[in-house]
Amino acid sequence: MTDPLHRELLDLAAEAAGSAGALLRDGRPAGLSVARTKSSPIDVVTEMDIAAEKLITDLISGRRPDDGFLGEEGASAPGTSGVRWVIDPLDGTVNYLYGLPTWAVSIAAEQDGETVVGVVAAPMRGETYHAVRGAGAWATGAWEGERALACRPAPPLDQALVSTGFNYVAGVRAHQAEVAARLIPLLRDIRRSGSAAVDLCDVAGGRLDGYYERGLHAWDHAAGDLIAREAGALTGGRPGERPSGELTVAGSPGVFEPLQRLLEDFGAWHD
Repeated sequence: MTDPLHRELLDLAAEAAGSAGALLRDGRPAGLSVARTKSSPIDVVTEMDIAAEKLITDLISGRRPDDGFLGEEGASAPGTSGVRWVIDPLDGTVNYLYGLPTWAVSIAAEQDGETVVGVVAAPMRGETYHAVRGAGAWATGAWEGERALACRPAPPLDQALVSTGFNYVAGVRAHQAEVAARLIPLLRDIRRSGSAAVDLCDVAGGRLDGYYERGLHAWDHAAGDLIAREAGALTGGRPGERPSGELTVAGSPGVFEPLQRLLEDFGAWHD
């Protein structure tokens, strides 16, 4: 049975993600422009990233004023309730800027430092994924009702379909390309969607066997990591560590371990 607090947090996260997703889908201006850049000139923030984060934080703080926030576009507050919201209002900004459909709103709730709720809304897919710690992972979409998510049975690694992403700093992405080139002959193939949150949910839903990326922040993976784990996937960073900026890895049991070992051997976490 779901803890009443966790149920409250899930309902609020789902409402906020749905509202932000609708704003992003329906309110995208024809002349969408870059508001600012972050790590490099191609790592962009649009006016819609900022508007979506404000919508989410205003809605949540209006209901739960004592909670803390960590948001990609600057929302930061410690809070006093023991609950902190980790928010990526638009994961896949460059896709969104170009009119590509793979982007998502990612909202996680932490309680005393542990992620207990995750919601990822992918409006252009018409799908929303959610999980509560210990209660499984679920999705709504074109099908009727909620569907329980389960990662794929693990194939041999040379038959595994794995996704990754690339950093916006030129030197880092050059090294990531070298790692991917070494991995490709050992896998079925590599995909690159442009949204870490969507990739993690695709591991959860059996659309991918594995996923890895260097350089993610907490808001990129917090919700998707919980959804993947609750769907039976394994997640982590470097061997024995949790997902971090050095490395995030997710995969079906049987794919996760050999993929993680290869990434360690190939030095995927450093230049």
